[in-house]
Amino acid sequence: MRNNKQQANRFALAGLAAIALLFPVFSNNYWMDVATMALFYIVLALGLNVVVGYAGLLDLGYSAFFAVGAYTTGILMTQYKLSFWVTFLLAGILAGLAGVIIGAPTLRLRSDYLAIVTLGFGEIIRISAKNLQITGSASGIFGIPRPQIGGYTLSTITDFYYAMLVLAIVTLFAVYRLGHSRIGRAWQYIREDEDAAEAMGIDRVRLKLLAYAIGAVFGGFAGSLFAVKMSAIAPESFNFMQSVMILLAIVLGGLGRLPGVVLGAVLVILLPEAMRNFSDWRFLLFGVALVLMMLFRPQGLWPVRKDILIEQPERGGSNVSA
Repeated sequence: MRNNKQQANRFALAGLAAIALLFPVFSNNYWMDVATMALFYIVLALGLNVVVGYAGLLDLGYSAFFAVGAYTTGILMTQYKLSFWVTFLLAGILAGLAGVIIGAPTLRLRSDYLAIVTLGFGEIIRISAKNLQITGSASGIFGIPRPQIGGYTLSTITDFYYAMLVLAIVTLFAVYRLGHSRIGRAWQYIREDEDAAEAMGIDRVRLKLLAYAIGAVFGGFAGSLFAVKMSAIAPESFNFMQSVMILLAIVLGGLGRLPGVVLGAVLVILLPEAMRNFSDWRFLLFGVALVLMMLFRPQGLWPVRKDILIEQPERGGSNVSA
């Protein structure tokens, strides 16, 4: 029975991969742009899922790491003429470093206090970008060059669709492996009960900081690719609503469940577009749909199965003091 299920999952994944690869063949530029944004949100939601879904930390300022990555690429490419691929790596590193700097003094806080601090951090980054000269102040940075691969310049929407698809697949694989590692199981224990986890020998502050930094790195990578796709960035692209929408994707799909996170990110982009014919009402309808879902399915559309939660510790043994 289990082998049949695994085989069915493999066929489903192969089908989804084929649809994703062939999507540009039967789609127009409008839906290509929507699909690219959906992939971009998938990367962001997977990164935030490490923080919220795995480690159980409520982060309301995730767009700040996305901003650090975007501004790193924007500044280094326009003012220092560095290659995109160098700035891409630096964007992830600097976003991770920002996560460590902010997380080290704040991750000893819990629940609401941590949420308030992360919300404040997100606003500090946005307001700083709005007032600093190197970030272009309120008007932002324009004319960010397109990336090149072996002399070929990525310039069309199809190019960026495939670039974002590759980043989404790599992120999905990395987050999946993290979730099924010893560190992932330690995060799960911390999420369920911090005190019990600490009593078992798990260094909760160090592991929470690791989750925060890794989530920030994925946000930095996504921000870097976003900057060259748009060729212009401005502080208002990284406001509080961006953080809310990324968090919404995780809550909508199901905390900690990767298929649910992917589904939630797609719906967050797709539903407002599908409601464009009701432009005056679409956000109201979207909000009503979310409220109904919270009432009747609060665990998300694709929640973590209870049998998985029970099985995981048994597979890896009890030593999780990573």
